Amino acid sequence: MENQFLPVSKKDLQERGISQLDFVYVSGDAYVDHPSFAPALLCRLLEAHGYSVGIIAQPNWKDPESVKALGTPKYAFLVSSGNMDSMVNHYTVAKKHRRTDAYSPGGHMGLRPDRAVIVYSNLLRHVFPDVPIIIGGLEASLRRLGHYDYWSDSVKRSILLDSGADLLSYGMGEHSLVEIADSFASGLRIQDLSFIRGTVYKTRHEEDIYEGVRLPDFETVKADKAAYTESFRIQYENTDPFQAKVIYEVYGGRTCVVQNPPSLPLTTQEFDDLYELPFTYKWHPMYEAQGGIPALQEVKFSITSNRGCFGGCNFCSLNFHQGRILQARSHASIIKEAKRMTKDPDFKGYIHDVGGPTAQFREPACDKQMTKGACKNRQCLFPDVCPHMKVSHQDYLDLLRELRSLPGVKKVFIRSGIRFDYLLKDKNTTFLDELCRYHISGQLRVAPEHISDQVLKLMGKPKQEVYEQFTKEFDEINARSGKQQYLVPYLMSSHPGSTLEDAVELALYLKKHHLRPDQVQDFYPTPGTVSTCIYYTGIHPLTGEKVYVAKNPHEKALQRALVQYWMPDHYHLVREALHKASRDDLVGYGPECLVPPRPWKKDKEDGKGGHPRNHSNSRKGMAQQGRNPEKHKEATSKKGKQSKGSTPMWGGQAGHAKFSKGSRQHKR
Repeated sequence: MENQFLPVSKKDLQERGISQLDFVYVSGDAYVDHPSFAPALLCRLLEAHGYSVGIIAQPNWKDPESVKALGTPKYAFLVSSGNMDSMVNHYTVAKKHRRTDAYSPGGHMGLRPDRAVIVYSNLLRHVFPDVPIIIGGLEASLRRLGHYDYWSDSVKRSILLDSGADLLSYGMGEHSLVEIADSFASGLRIQDLSFIRGTVYKTRHEEDIYEGVRLPDFETVKADKAAYTESFRIQYENTDPFQAKVIYEVYGGRTCVVQNPPSLPLTTQEFDDLYELPFTYKWHPMYEAQGGIPALQEVKFSITSNRGCFGGCNFCSLNFHQGRILQARSHASIIKEAKRMTKDPDFKGYIHDVGGPTAQFREPACDKQMTKGACKNRQCLFPDVCPHMKVSHQDYLDLLRELRSLPGVKKVFIRSGIRFDYLLKDKNTTFLDELCRYHISGQLRVAPEHISDQVLKLMGKPKQEVYEQFTKEFDEINARSGKQQYLVPYLMSSHPGSTLEDAVELALYLKKHHLRPDQVQDFYPTPGTVSTCIYYTGIHPLTGEKVYVAKNPHEKALQRALVQYWMPDHYHLVREALHKASRDDLVGYGPECLVPPRPWKKDKEDGKGGHPRNHSNSRKGMAQQGRNPEKHKEATSKKGKQSKGSTPMWGGQAGHAKFSKGSRQHKR
């Protein structure tokens, strides 16, 4: 019998003979019944534990009737913005509205509100004043205590208070949600649930908080950046389930928001069990007329093999949400999922990914972590790989070999992140060899993020020389196998600590190595990261050092333009950036020059320019500068022919770079 979708209407309830649901889950995402979508995963888990649960997906927050679709739940409403933070879903780092929403039918934008958790919870409280409300998911998890809010450029209080909810489940909520449900079933009230790991509650009785660590009061944190930094440091040091203490924050001298220690990691059996739940692996049929849900296409033939990450990047919120302790599914569970995929009519033989936050991590960083937790005062990979770390790719290699030997599987790709610093510490080079041979198709995405060591240090990333060593080994392996394959580096501009000089250094590196990234991520200050704390305060919360931060939108635009200096639309920004960085020597036609010396705004202000169309690389412009345009044409032609389909590179270097198929990314 084909699996059924969870109830989404009163008609569904009538057909199944359900008079009242135990829980109603209100989600900012459309309903996709697939384990990669947290609302579906958590609802299926509750169902497996004997609780009835339905989903109200993307209710009309302007219409109170929309949240009445499934009636009044017996125990509680569960509220989440969905898989994404609603503000990140809606706005770019430049605070401009995004045009599409992959988690909505047809990719249509505008079907969820800004700050969805708060809006949905307030609506539910208005309509159902006596029903408990429990919030969770990424949006709530990262705002569980006082936090800097980039979109309003202010410090906001705990989302538990602004939402009016009764309880907050943070992190990966499987353990806490089942314990909440069992507590309700045993007769406990929402007010009694102050003991559950992975939850945040509120109380006015500070004396009842057992062995709690008091953070600086919210009013102090809001007024004093040094206090904010101290509060963040304490929170950061209490994210490990084996070592964390109860921490709490006081508001107005009376109300306490209390965070219990995180939930314990899933065992392999528990992780496997989640993927045995009766998903349909489809979007709900009600979306067919609108073209379905685009986000499903990204994960439909991908396999989650792990969660958690000991990578420790400072700009990543995983430490606050999934934690540093690695959890992995068994080979048997993953192989079973792959076999199910091969029976899907849409499967063409290609598994798109096997991984998680970091693809090749398959076990905790060291044996100590599963009994004593992750180290408080040091990282596993930064500033160098810990000598106690177990470095091996053997388990992942065995898994990939099993997958690619399955009947019906033509290729198994790896598209999750690869930690090249961890890879280089493996004395056995078999993984890199098989990665290049079997698991990439022309391109491998890696994340050096920058090349300035001072910026990399603030990012929590390995030094440039580590990336250089990786590229050397990658190229050598491909040369031996006769493959033309390319690295596609993810780069970030304007990260705290990055100056214009650092951005110039990155641009020069890109030119030297004939790299042209199509995409550059400007640093996005989202809640729950070390880098966001630095961005707001100008202080590193773990070291106390003061850090330069580029906050002015124009300076951020200058840094971003330098990373794509060859684009004609960026010309004036690049010229301005070079001038401000005292690097006018990089304007010209020399081998290191980034842009040619055509007139720009500064020239015109100094009386050196002319008509805007009198470009120095035109025949007329060259004649005015005493240069022979025919000789210039001849010299340019000798530098090499431009690659087909490429954007002209300023300085005439395009002929030295080979473009990878389907991309502007160059071979190193």
